[in-house]
Amino acid sequence: MGGNGCVWSSDEIVIKSPNDKRLYRVIELENRLCALLVHDPEIYADDSSKTLENNTEEDEETFDDEYEDDEYEDEEEDDENDTEKEVKGKRTFSQTKKAAAAMCVGMGSFCDPVEAQGLAHFLEHMLFMGSTEFPDENECGRRGDGVAGSMIVHCRSGASHEVYDFLVLEMLMKNGLRFQKKNFVMDVVVELDGNLRILVFQMNVVLVVLLAIAAEPLDTLQSWVVELFANIRKGTQIKPQFTVEGTIWKAGKLFRLEAVKDVHILDLTWTMPCLHQEYLKKSEDYLAHLLGHEERNVDPGSHFSNITVVTSDDLLCRGWATSISAGVGDEGMHRSSIAYIFVMSIHLTDSGLEKIFDIIGFVYQYIKLLRQVSPQKWIFKELQDIGNMEFRFAEEQPQDDYAAELAAEHVIYGEYMYEVWDEEMIKHLLGFFMPENMRIDVVSKSFAKSQDFHYEPWFGSRYTEEDISPSLMELWRNPPEIDVSLQLPSQNEFIPTDFSIRANDISNDLVTVSSPTCIIDEPLIRFWYKLDNTFKLPRANTYFRINLKGGYDNVKNCILTELFIHLLKDELNEIIYQASVAKLETSVSIFSDKLELKVYGFNDKLPVLLSKVLAIAKSFLPSDDRFKVIKEDVVRTLKNTNMKPLSHSSYLRLQVLCQSFYDVDEKLSILHGLSLADLMAFIPELRSQLYIEGLCHGNLSQEEAIHISNIFKSIFSVQPLPIEMRHQERVICLPSGANLVRNVSVKNKCETNSVIELYFQIEQEKGMELTRLKALIDLFDEILEEPFFNQLRTKEQLGYVVECSPRVTYRVFGFCFCIQSSKYNPIYLQERIDNFISGLDELLEGLDDESFENYRSGLMAKLLEKDPSLTYESNRFWNQITDKRYMFDQSQKEAEDLKSIKKNDVISWYKTYLQQWSPKCRRLAVRVWGCNTNIKESEKHSKSALVIEDLTAFKLSSEFYQSLC
Repeated sequence: MGGNGCVWSSDEIVIKSPNDKRLYRVIELENRLCALLVHDPEIYADDSSKTLENNTEEDEETFDDEYEDDEYEDEEEDDENDTEKEVKGKRTFSQTKKAAAAMCVGMGSFCDPVEAQGLAHFLEHMLFMGSTEFPDENECGRRGDGVAGSMIVHCRSGASHEVYDFLVLEMLMKNGLRFQKKNFVMDVVVELDGNLRILVFQMNVVLVVLLAIAAEPLDTLQSWVVELFANIRKGTQIKPQFTVEGTIWKAGKLFRLEAVKDVHILDLTWTMPCLHQEYLKKSEDYLAHLLGHEERNVDPGSHFSNITVVTSDDLLCRGWATSISAGVGDEGMHRSSIAYIFVMSIHLTDSGLEKIFDIIGFVYQYIKLLRQVSPQKWIFKELQDIGNMEFRFAEEQPQDDYAAELAAEHVIYGEYMYEVWDEEMIKHLLGFFMPENMRIDVVSKSFAKSQDFHYEPWFGSRYTEEDISPSLMELWRNPPEIDVSLQLPSQNEFIPTDFSIRANDISNDLVTVSSPTCIIDEPLIRFWYKLDNTFKLPRANTYFRINLKGGYDNVKNCILTELFIHLLKDELNEIIYQASVAKLETSVSIFSDKLELKVYGFNDKLPVLLSKVLAIAKSFLPSDDRFKVIKEDVVRTLKNTNMKPLSHSSYLRLQVLCQSFYDVDEKLSILHGLSLADLMAFIPELRSQLYIEGLCHGNLSQEEAIHISNIFKSIFSVQPLPIEMRHQERVICLPSGANLVRNVSVKNKCETNSVIELYFQIEQEKGMELTRLKALIDLFDEILEEPFFNQLRTKEQLGYVVECSPRVTYRVFGFCFCIQSSKYNPIYLQERIDNFISGLDELLEGLDDESFENYRSGLMAKLLEKDPSLTYESNRFWNQITDKRYMFDQSQKEAEDLKSIKKNDVISWYKTYLQQWSPKCRRLAVRVWGCNTNIKESEKHSKSALVIEDLTAFKLSSEFYQSLC
């Protein structure tokens, strides 16, 4: 089918979920450009002001970011320790949705010339640095049709393609597409080494896929695309082909890579052929499911519970590993047209580091078992049922993420579907799991001093190569025996069967409630409930914070509590993993004296999982061997805290601001001396009195929610913890005119990056002015973000990370300016920030009425956007509950307050809180000094500031805000 400027089009080719209300059309223009058009009926094409004024019948509220993880919640995560909620980058949704578009260009890093590695990524940045149509630097990254803040552009580089996507107000959608077209056809000329000239983004050498999501009918979207893109010249459509001569890596080698952090990771990597055309078979995922299966103890035949040395005790209980994962990565490098790369990653303990070859031997014993036992169709069927369930009841993503994903992947259906059972393909892929096709990488900080190091050419990282003996390679190739305990995993008890929607069977009175209602308020438990009537999917989110007695009274109690939580997570691993395979997830974390437990996903088996988790949490006592393993893991994670300068600066700022903040080194000192006996004596007291606050939101009736609360009360039949015994954090109230400085050297002595974080304390949230003050801060951020980035990163090129954003620390407002630089020291960076702040008078005064109104209306539109999924809505509610604010319509009220805010109000706010001559300007500069700077220079430049030398003494002499949460 064609016509209307297209050579081909189809409204049937995209297979979508039964719950997906969007309409899809694929078209191809004469110049061979492909486009996927999406009509979303929930995007409002009316005048935006009408949308903002009239959509008030439902609660609308700011979804601030989640509390960041505690400092060693996960060693793979950033060590943020930041107990703040940041307004910048928030997704604030309620009643409206934005349009989005994305463009995928079929050239990526694999196309980089040998002499210009990194060119694709470089050009990704250069594309938004100005053009004939958009001459100002960063202009097209922040504006659409001249409307400030109306369009946010993101781009990402891959191995074989690059994706450019943007989120835009619906009324600007066509102009946004015009923007993409104009920049797309631009010839970017790059000069390297004086004479190398490379032309990129030429239609004759790349495949381009465009995607547009909007409210307009598909015919209108098609006419736009034809109008804007049909005149781009037709090329030869040569799709780049990539090949590799010989194997990708040397066989029979073990590579030891020196880590910056204190970790031990064993990565076993095998190459497979490209499986792009086999995506409905999912044979590689079948193998990943088996090789990465983390079930243990539930089934004595679980293979992971028996990767051991000689005995049938599992690797975890043996004390050699803390986690395992396996599969083909999602990155383009792992799923390229050259090859698929399958990785099995095992996090080792100190003992496991000494047993690498034995561990690999048991992996190959299990692989041999998989070859001897025919591929099991019931396992494939289990994965198929889960995939079908996920596809049928898929949660909606934010528009820009969805646009980028569709543009890059071309399909919705393929990601979920296990369509074709192919036993021979599985056997074929198993043939690639051979030692001669395997790369072994050991990432560790532990290296023998006598070893002969090699240095990789880009970062100078040290590594070694070791030959693996032919006899060991032969042993792995064909293990003489298979441990009798190695077996396939058991069937999954958590796969749901009931997908009925509760809102369809409940009276309108309950269905129309727009905010959570407190259905239980007792000394032991307060429980909030909201039935979902928006998304109508068989999903539910149940979140709980459990105050533990004395869990944060002192540093010893703090570290004992954290040890208990880590050991509890370890004990729960088997059941959590099984449930997660069935898309019923569990999260366990610690915040001061509070254990946060989240169980979320398909609701059918949620109460069953919650009962099992709580029963274990109530009765669990750790064994000596697991205590040693987890203690070692916690020690290692604490040592790794603050290795990244940006994380370090946030940590240092919070260490100053928070009254109760136990230092990492202090924790380590206490931890080294703790025994299992100490923990065993502590646990009964920790669990003896509790206070629980929770939220049940989604596809559960009120009776089912009450049943969930009764599960808690029946399992934890303990005395309630009085409010005066629950930890309440207090934030320092910086004195009038405070100008404080804290100087610290980087923790990693090879780290060249320095950081300056300049924090301004504003006010504590209070009274009816709360939302107005927040509106002023958010609006100031909207206005400031791009000019700050443009001046200090683009023009002055101070560093890669240049950002400013609001902070909310335990309900105390603040504003931060932050730069990370490998070239300049923190004092120079602070001087440049101060210079920028001093010039804000001129910037704000020079803002014309139209521009100011555009910023204000853009922020209002953000505040009134619709939650894209149940999870976003749950998190929005949960943030209000954990902050003890309970203002579930906060963003609606903030948007209302914005209507009365004028430019002079923003200027007055700036002069009150950011100009140094004002008594309400209270500053804290955190300086992290890189290894190539001299921290002693700080002594010459601190005459006008108070340098915090003794933090304990400083806090003892300080006043603190009354705790609100």
